[in-house]
Amino acid sequence: MRPTVYITRRIPDEIIAKIVEQCDIRMWDETDIPVPRNVLEKEISSVEGLYCLLTETIDREILAKASRLKVISNMAVGYNNIDIKAAKEKGITVTNTPGVLTETTADLTFALLMATARRLIESSDCLRGGNWKTWSPMQLTGQDIYGATLGIIGMGRIGASLAKRAKGFDMNMLYYNRSQKPELEKELNMKYTDLDTLLRGSDFVCIMTPYTPQTRNLIGKREFSLMKKSSILINTARGGIVNENDLFQALRDGEIWAAGLDVFEQEPVCLDNPLLTLPNVVTLPHIGSASIKTRMKMAELAADNLLLAIKNQTPKHVVV
Repeated sequence: MRPTVYITRRIPDEIIAKIVEQCDIRMWDETDIPVPRNVLEKEISSVEGLYCLLTETIDREILAKASRLKVISNMAVGYNNIDIKAAKEKGITVTNTPGVLTETTADLTFALLMATARRLIESSDCLRGGNWKTWSPMQLTGQDIYGATLGIIGMGRIGASLAKRAKGFDMNMLYYNRSQKPELEKELNMKYTDLDTLLRGSDFVCIMTPYTPQTRNLIGKREFSLMKKSSILINTARGGIVNENDLFQALRDGEIWAAGLDVFEQEPVCLDNPLLTLPNVVTLPHIGSASIKTRMKMAELAADNLLLAIKNQTPKHVVV
């Protein structure tokens, strides 16, 4: 009897075909609307495999319905949408898709840094809104990037790739991480510091650390008070690492100069989020890995992980 897999969002046809070769599938056949919780609860009760996205909350209550489930294949690097402890208790393998999105996310992070520093969105809106009347000496002036100091919080794969890009701009680099990376320090001329020193000394602060209970609200009112008034915060990691209320106040009151955000605590972000009212905030809809090639690689890796676990083999990337 062929195993059955539930896929929580419409994925590329070639990936579906790969799974169908070995499994029967059921799928939430939408691209822009997450599967409703009641539908997920019903579907998870009778399948051996779950192929899901970060938009699905796979908590203990959901997992209690999973009587046959062997594997949860998350098409993402992060897995804070899954109750890992509950999955482990039930003997369910959880997998993710690291590595394949490293360079694409680093590209986006540096692009967001540049767009925020040089006020590109504001400038485009000025032109399109008919407000560009003449050249003016200080009109839409931003912050220099070349030769500035970049502080990176979290020196994993993506953090290291971001540092390589910054090296080309002759940036001075500080980093804060759970462990020191001497080889990277030598290669990229970076300096390992504590968090407070990084915040005080950086012109740009980029958050690249995973979201964990320890990093929740890592950056808040106290941390913003340490930063330069000309500094820029960039977050392409997870929204909950930054206290959004404190960030809004810091930006509104001029405690820091600007922020570039690809992630929010609640996604999709509510349109009444006060951060969206500020001209010194560049916002993106969580597109860090959104290149065609990278998303295809992620989808394929998630399928590979799923199929290996279904066959009681070890997947390429196991969380638990």
